[in-house]
Amino acid sequence: MNHLNKSVQKIASQDDATRINLINSGRWIKYPAAEKILTRLEELLIHPKILRMPNLLIVGETNNGKTVLVNHFHKLHKPIINEIEEKITIPVVYVQSPSQPDEKKFFRKLLDQLNAPYRENDKAERLEKQAYQVLRHVGAKMLIIDEIHNVLAGNTSKQRTFLNVIKSLANELQIVIVTVGIREALNAMNTDSQISNRFIPTFLPKWHYDEDFIGLLVSLESLIPLQKPSNLMTEEISQKILSMSEGTIGEITNIIIMASIEGIKSKKECIDLAILKKIDYVRPSERRRIGERLL
Repeated sequence: MNHLNKSVQKIASQDDATRINLINSGRWIKYPAAEKILTRLEELLIHPKILRMPNLLIVGETNNGKTVLVNHFHKLHKPIINEIEEKITIPVVYVQSPSQPDEKKFFRKLLDQLNAPYRENDKAERLEKQAYQVLRHVGAKMLIIDEIHNVLAGNTSKQRTFLNVIKSLANELQIVIVTVGIREALNAMNTDSQISNRFIPTFLPKWHYDEDFIGLLVSLESLIPLQKPSNLMTEEISQKILSMSEGTIGEITNIIIMASIEGIKSKKECIDLAILKKIDYVRPSERRRIGERLL
């Protein structure tokens, strides 16, 4: 089974249920665009404190790996527990933006992530003060705010207020703030010129038929415990996967997962064109068209 990564070779000979469980568990896959952003995040994490800290806006299509990427970075920098001093350090804090630009909901979600208790009826000002205190206490160096495009769900006044909250966090705590969202996130951040000037956008582009895409398929194949090689890098199969996925890594991964499981259940032990045609997969654009017809 030389087509498999050494860590997967032993698993490939195990029972079907064990292998399917591994396939569904998911694993981090390195690829150039993500590695470039991870390198930038590492640089920002060790940036010295200055009056105007550098910040970042990560932009990408829906299901194109943004949240997976920042969660991977978050896991690389887990809380550090000092048992002697009975102190915990949390260098990277991750939080999802509330569904609407609401500062009270934001600070509640942030305090939840920090495992800090609070009163539900506390005013926004008190929640903000408490969040500042806890972030200082745990030595936070970076705050990642995912789904920042949710800001657009509120009116202009609420958008401005919420963005001012983010700006104040950066100013008061002198920490790096990383925001993450779909392309509409650019519009959200551009509603405030000071915010747009501070948050430099970086993009996770869609995949195209090139060496990076072929490299991704090779990496994926090496981690899927199928007993026979699928040769996903061949033009016919790779073009088929790219066409089906419409170029986002989330869809590419879903296709490989579904096809791999079918490869196990069918006893073929590989992925071929017949299996790609057989799996119950619908392209993202077709899902939208179906949804529009049902409305």
